[in-house]
Amino acid sequence: MALFDKKKSETQLAPPRHIAIIMDGNGRWAKNRGLPRTAGHAAGAETFRRIANHCRALGVKYLTVYAFSTENWKRSADEVAGIMRLLRRYLEEALQDMEKNRVCFRFFGDLSRLSPDLQKLCRDAEKRSEDYDVQVNFCLNYGGRDELVHAARAFAADVAAGKCKAEDLTEDMLSGYLYSANVPDPELIIRPSGEQRTSNFLLWQSAYSEYVFMDVLWPDFAPEHLDEAIAEYHRRNRRFGGV
Repeated sequence: MALFDKKKSETQLAPPRHIAIIMDGNGRWAKNRGLPRTAGHAAGAETFRRIANHCRALGVKYLTVYAFSTENWKRSADEVAGIMRLLRRYLEEALQDMEKNRVCFRFFGDLSRLSPDLQKLCRDAEKRSEDYDVQVNFCLNYGGRDELVHAARAFAADVAAGKCKAEDLTEDMLSGYLYSANVPDPELIIRPSGEQRTSNFLLWQSAYSEYVFMDVLWPDFAPEHLDEAIAEYHRRNRRFGGV
């Protein structure tokens, strides 16, 4: 049974400009099938491809996904290595198909902890795709609190260098120091897997985002689930603090 009842016409509504997804449930999906956790991540990677293509077909301009958090380093070395191998393979394939797909890549997070070759793949993908319109943002070694600390340090450095004054700081100015600088905030954030928490994801950017939690593990997340989430988004009354 669908989490949300929807009329057929609702799937034809214009999608939000920016959708963000917490891709959760890979490990549980694998455990339920007696498979290693790495098999769940591989299945989740294929789901990402399908959902990214569906977002593009719908006209979504920005898609942000939580690929690897600052807390995920606590997992086993084998699992982390498997995730990094999947990411490396995906980026290598994306670079080969860059001209055909014409998708802009951005990476939010501290990439310095990644291997040098993976850092280079990320930077090459960003540079080669910077002129494309549809944008996918990968949150990689990312945490919302870490992002705010990073932004605060960068602003403090500019103050110390005489580039600005502490009293000059505004919300818009601080946004420019975030990993997501120049990217509009997400209107819709989707979390599959049945969990209902933000997990340190886009803490600043999600101030007025609509959250939709869905009781389906990420590898089983289908385009129809995305349509359901978008339909639910359109049923919300977004007042932004007004009445």
